[in-house]
Amino acid sequence: MMEVILAKPRGFCAGVNRAIETVKLTIERHKPPVYVLHEIVHNRHVIEGLRNRGATFVESLSEIPEGSLTVFSAHGVADKVVEEAVSRNLKVIDATCPLVTKVHYEARKYSEQGLDVIIIGHPGHPEVEGTLGRVPGPVRVLSTASEVYDLEVKEPGRMAFVTQTTLSMDDCSDVTAALKERFPGIKGAELRDICYATQNRQNAVRRLSREIDLLLVVGSRNSSNSNRLREVGSHHGIPSYLVDDASDVKPEWLNGIRKIGLTAGASAPEEVLQGVLGRLREYSDIAVREMEGQEESVRFRLPASMYI
Repeated sequence: MMEVILAKPRGFCAGVNRAIETVKLTIERHKPPVYVLHEIVHNRHVIEGLRNRGATFVESLSEIPEGSLTVFSAHGVADKVVEEAVSRNLKVIDATCPLVTKVHYEARKYSEQGLDVIIIGHPGHPEVEGTLGRVPGPVRVLSTASEVYDLEVKEPGRMAFVTQTTLSMDDCSDVTAALKERFPGIKGAELRDICYATQNRQNAVRRLSREIDLLLVVGSRNSSNSNRLREVGSHHGIPSYLVDDASDVKPEWLNGIRKIGLTAGASAPEEVLQGVLGRLREYSDIAVREMEGQEESVRFRLPASMYI
C-alpha cells in the first residue's frame, strides 16, 4: 500500500478565485459574448470551463469588436493596453490580482523616483510583460544571478527591484542576494513581492519533501507557480512531475514508491487533483491524509468596475 499526503495549502488562491468569479458573474449578468484578454488564469481546465459558459479568449485587443465588454486577466496588463482599450471604447473589467497591482505600483514609484528598475522574473510571462509596461523609465528583466554580474548600468547607486509574484523563493533569493552584493544601496525587499499563496504552497512542498519519495504537482504547463512547485521538489532531491490531470500520471513513476506528495498550483482546480487521486487508486491501494499546514483566509473583493 502507498500513502498519499495532500499538501496544505494547495490549489486556488484568492487572486485566482477572484478572477474566475469575475468572468463567471460577468457572463451571467451581461450574457455572451464576454471577451477575456489572455487566459484569465493559466489552467487548461479552467479555461475550457469558462469557454463553455460563453467566454471568448483573445490574445490581442484588435480581435475584440469596438465597444465590447472585456475582462483583463489576473496577470495584469501594460499601460499601452489600457490606453488601447480606451481608444476602442471597450467596457473593461480589470481582474488583475491585487498583489500584482501592488507590484505595478511599486515599480512605477521607484521609476518616478529616478531609479533604474529591475524586474526579477521570467521574460515573456504575461505578468512580467504587464509590469514592464507600467514603468515609465529604464527597466530590465533578470531571471538568474549570473545575469546580475553581466548587467551594465549608468548609476549603480540609483537602482531598485521588484519581483514576479509567482517565482520560486529559492531562485528569487539567489538573484536578490546577487543584486545586493553588487549594488549595496539597491531598494527592494527580498521576498515582499512573492505572493502569500506562492510562499505558502512552496513552504508546504518543502515540508512534504522531508517524508515523501515522489511529488506530483497538478497544474498546466504554462502555469509559472505550478512549475515552481515542481522545481522546489526537485531541488530537494525528490522525483517531481507536473501533471495537467489524471491522464498524465505514468504507472512507471510509482515503482518502488511508498509515499507520494500531492499538491496543486494556485490556478489548478481541486476536482482535477481528486481525479489524480482516483487514477492512483487504479494502480494501487492507497491511504490518503492531509498534512498540517497554513490556513488561508485571504479574500479579495471583486473588481469595482463590475458594479458600474
